[in-house]
Amino acid sequence: MSANISNIPSEKSKITRDPFPASKKIYVPGSQRDVKVAMREISVEDGFSHDAANGNGQKKSVVVYDTSGPYTDPDVKIDIYKGLDPLRLRWIKERGDVQELSQISSAYGRLRENDKSIDAIRFNRTRPTLRAKTGANASQMYYAKKGIVTPEMEYIAIRENQEREEALKEFQVQHPGENFGASIPPIITAEFVRDEVARGRAIIPANINHPESEPMIIGRNFLVKINANIGNSAIASSIEEEVEKMIWAIRWGADTVMDLSTGKNIHETREWILRNSPVPIGTVPIYQALEKVGGKAEELTWEIYRDTLIEQAEQGVDYFTIHAGVLLRYIPLTAKRVTGIVSRGGSILAKWCLAHHKENFLYTNFEEICEIMKAYDVSFSLGDGLRPGSIADANDDAQFAELDTLGELTKIAWKQDVQTMIEGPGHIPMHMVQVNMTKQLEICGEAPFYTLGPLTTDIAPGYDHITSGIGAAMIGWFGCAMLCYVTPKEHLGLPDRDDVKDGVITYKIAAHAADLAKGHPGAQIRDNALSKARFEFRWEDQFNLSLDPDTAREFHDETLPAEGAKVAHFCSMCGPHFCSMKITQDVRDYADSLKVDEDKALELGMKEKAEEFKKAGSEIYVPM
Repeated sequence: MSANISNIPSEKSKITRDPFPASKKIYVPGSQRDVKVAMREISVEDGFSHDAANGNGQKKSVVVYDTSGPYTDPDVKIDIYKGLDPLRLRWIKERGDVQELSQISSAYGRLRENDKSIDAIRFNRTRPTLRAKTGANASQMYYAKKGIVTPEMEYIAIRENQEREEALKEFQVQHPGENFGASIPPIITAEFVRDEVARGRAIIPANINHPESEPMIIGRNFLVKINANIGNSAIASSIEEEVEKMIWAIRWGADTVMDLSTGKNIHETREWILRNSPVPIGTVPIYQALEKVGGKAEELTWEIYRDTLIEQAEQGVDYFTIHAGVLLRYIPLTAKRVTGIVSRGGSILAKWCLAHHKENFLYTNFEEICEIMKAYDVSFSLGDGLRPGSIADANDDAQFAELDTLGELTKIAWKQDVQTMIEGPGHIPMHMVQVNMTKQLEICGEAPFYTLGPLTTDIAPGYDHITSGIGAAMIGWFGCAMLCYVTPKEHLGLPDRDDVKDGVITYKIAAHAADLAKGHPGAQIRDNALSKARFEFRWEDQFNLSLDPDTAREFHDETLPAEGAKVAHFCSMCGPHFCSMKITQDVRDYADSLKVDEDKALELGMKEKAEEFKKAGSEIYVPM
């Protein structure tokens, strides 16, 4: 991509701002100043059930976790030229550990800042860049270890609970689940959040230069999160499209977004996304470093990479994928693989190691990387550069050798209070998935696991959102904290708007299925509400409670488009005479008319039918 004036947002540009149907944004206050936690409240017309004390339905609502930020709140004015309001800026400054820089520290960042030829596409950032004071640490892990409950931690506790105390009184059915040793409390407290972060079992990706982000947490004792990848390439996309793609992804449920841009104006694209993103943004810095040396991996240097880290940290990137576990001695272990090294970052570093016959410079300079990370509170996402890219290569020596090194690096990062999560595979058949989770927890001290899928079969190009969604649901159940989405275009091409939505929805299903299987408190509330609406033929409530109301309504209306069908007690699958739920309701109505319970009503009904048979002559086949 080569951005120009026509490629930046214009006054007439359209960003998705539509609220969800029957929904409104609510803001739940906390005890600390300025803590107002955004959630989505879905209104439902709760029709009376068969055992209701009164015969009148009453208006109720279901509160759900919401990642869409202010974009679905019509009461909030958004100007993408100014970016979102800096929600966390006061909290960051009041802790007293940061300073405003007179100029940015990155040489490349200053170069871009002084390049007049790109003035037209540059985001006009007016807020000073922040960095930890000399000798200070600005990370959430640092505060957590000091016993300090930050406003971010309280925000997260309220957000994770989703007002479920009240909802559980109405929807009391919840299966206990199997959590494989997780420690999920009935109610999340701010102190619990602090303790999990202090122990390294969860991270709060929240760069001090991205105060626009709404605090969220990644850890196996919390709701399973999902990530969506976006990014332009050298041949497609524009800055405006990338900002809208981010907004589109978070609308459907992406908890974080990774910007994997590889085009000419990566720096400017990233700035636009960060200033307008209410969710954490991750990157793979080696991609931009490679651009700076003309795509020649062997010409990469530690100095170029270091400057890239600082450049992106000062823009506000919340977490970096860093492939520091790809060691020179591990590369031969991939020689007999069917698909070799499939990680882009892993292959870049493998090529550098072989070209210089030296150890990976990310590994040898890891302590200094930690110094940079803690100065801006950037979280590690330690990359799995040797992940298997095919079922044949699953769980091999190269994969697990790298995992051992990632465990070693995690402990180094924790010593400097740098938040850390671990990336995982890849392509793994179902029966080999659980061992990945078990090993990761053991080797990496329960640091959060973040996996791409895994894909459970290789035979379905065009449907890899499904092949990977299966593995994602499984590994999420076993304890994976965040799932990186896969779109239908995986292995085939760049995802478009529809692909992003399909990938996000697929992974929201996988993450939610995992939460249900773990028995996460309150996870079943939305299921119960939708099931109740389905049984009571409240079609609009069914649509509105679904992950994708638009598609649910569209599919229903393909066969029953009339408005009257929205109150009909049947759908086009079984029709009006064979609907099992309608029959069940008829039985209940019959029981109610006789003032008996359902079992007794069925017994009486069977007796009535027996008498009818006898009166008709006891003939099996009645002449017509």
